[in-house]
This record gives sequence, structure tokens and C-alpha cells, in this order.
Amino acid sequence: PPADPADTRRQARNLLEAAYDSWAPAQFAVDTAGTVVASNRQARTVLGIGLAQVGRPLRDLEVSYRPVELRGPIEQALAHRRPVTLSEVEHRQPTGETVYFDVVVLPVERAGALLGATATFVDVTAARQLRQELERSQRELEIAYEELQSTVEELETTNEELHSTNEELETTNEELHSTNEELETMNEELQSTNEELETLNTELRRRTSELDEANQFLESVLGSLHAGVAVLDTDLMVRAWNAQAQELWGLRPDEVVGHSFLNLDIGLPVGELRQPVWAALSGAEEKARLVVKAVNRRGREIACVVVIAPMNGEGRVGGAVVMMEDGSDDSFRE
Repeated sequence: PPADPADTRRQARNLLEAAYDSWAPAQFAVDTAGTVVASNRQARTVLGIGLAQVGRPLRDLEVSYRPVELRGPIEQALAHRRPVTLSEVEHRQPTGETVYFDVVVLPVERAGALLGATATFVDVTAARQLRQELERSQRELEIAYEELQSTVEELETTNEELHSTNEELETTNEELHSTNEELETMNEELQSTNEELETLNTELRRRTSELDEANQFLESVLGSLHAGVAVLDTDLMVRAWNAQAQELWGLRPDEVVGHSFLNLDIGLPVGELRQPVWAALSGAEEKARLVVKAVNRRGREIACVVVIAPMNGEGRVGGAVVMMEDGSDDSFRE
């Protein structure tokens, strides 16, 4: 009996759907309103567009922006009715493997009417790897060829240099004989210089010993004072800090020496001392005495008596001495 046209169309439709579903590249289709209307098996596996996503707007699905933003290319393909291609789109699969796709967006038309568009993801990972390997091999070949040319040139240059070196060696041999005589003369001069250096070294050790004794004497003097003492250089950097100053403000010498006196974080309002300290360094005043409110290391408020005096030496001011003590201590004297 003749075939039923309806059965024939149904079979053709089933065959078409099966062929579309089994196509190797992942593909899905959207209508002109941006609604997903179909997806094949590979799209469901790779892109996660299952039956639950069919019928939903593309903008609500993750595939619209991952692995690449698709809404713009789809709108462009529909507007201009021309294919849009996105090359080597990187996609990291749930397994952690990275694959690359060429994404081709095609407008779908029938009888001049625009029906929608398809987005096809063609796996180009293997081709990309082959191209990268080919490019790497070409670079390595070019480098090897350049190195070979360079080696040949170097060999020619080396041969010329060997001839030149042989002549230079003969000249050098003659110079060595002359240099040997000069070295003997220099050796005698060095022996004489060595004796002078030994004399200088002895003098240096003697002066170092004197300096150590002077430093010990200064530390003893500062330690014997009842007041806290800070010795400043012309840049207001602390050069000495005695035990009484540590007891008064709670800072050890290693925390203070080498730091600006006006930047110390202690209970003493050092900002109020800026003007008298500079006055002492400039030689404007021989000595300044003032009483300021302060807080000692125990947190107790005190009336701190501060005496600032310049250090004079060789006709110039080399620094300043700042003496500090609790005003209640009657032993403090100017």
C-alpha cells in the first residue's frame, strides 16, 4: 500500500531530530525573542543545556555568559543576518580539564523569514595544541638555525683571534720579563709600606683604647648624675641616654639612641622644648631652664624641671645636653 504522508513526515522529523541530537559539536538554538528552543546531546553534556533549560530565555542561563558572552554575538547575527565567529574560547570543564571552542553563531532563515539563530561550539583543543606545537617547533628551528650561524661566525672569529693571540703571547712574554723586574721593585716598596701600616695600626689601637676609656668615662659621668640626661647632636638625634632618663620615662637607650628627640613618644611634652633646644644649638642661649607638666613611666603626673645647655667645643656648638628631673626632688640643681 502507498505510504502515509503523515507517517513519512513523522519519520523524517524523527530522523532529523536524531541526527541533530547526535551531532558531534555542541549546539543549541534560540528564537528571535532570545528563548532557547533546542539543544543537542553534546550541548547538554558540555554546556549544561538540558530539557529544563529549553523554553527559558537565554539571558537567564549560565551559558549566556560562560564560557563566553553570547547575547551580543547572537543579537549581531540576527540584526545583520550574517555569521559571527568567536575563536578559541577557553572553557574549564567540571573535571578540571580545559578545552577550547570556536563558537559559530548562524542566523536561521526560511523563505526569507528570520526564525532565530544557532550557536555551535566546535572543539578545537587538539588543533590548537598542534598549532602551538608547530609554532614552538618553528621557533626552536629558527633559534637553532640562528645559533648555528652564530657558531660558524664565532668559529671564524675565534680562528682569527687565535692567530692574533699567538702574536700577543709572544709580546706578553717579553712584557712579563720586564714586569717581573718591576714586581721585585714593588715588593720592596710594599715591605716598606707594610712597616708604615703596622706603625699606623699601633697608633690606631692606642687611640681606640683612649676613645673606649673616654666613652666609659662619659657613661660613668652620665650614670652618676641624679637627673635624667639626653645628649643631642646638631640634628636633634639622641646620642646618649642615661639610666636615670630610662627610669624616668621607661625607654631603654637602644630604643632612643639614633632617634630624633622631638619624635620620642614619652610623657615629656618634647614639642615645648623645640624652641629652647634650637636656641641652645644656635648659641643664642647659654642655658635654658623651664618647668613643664609631664607623666612619668609609672603614669604619675609630675612637674618636670628641664635644663638645656649647649655643648661647646673648638669654637662651635656641637650639640646640646638636656637634663630632666621630677621637680619634687630637691637634689636637682641647675
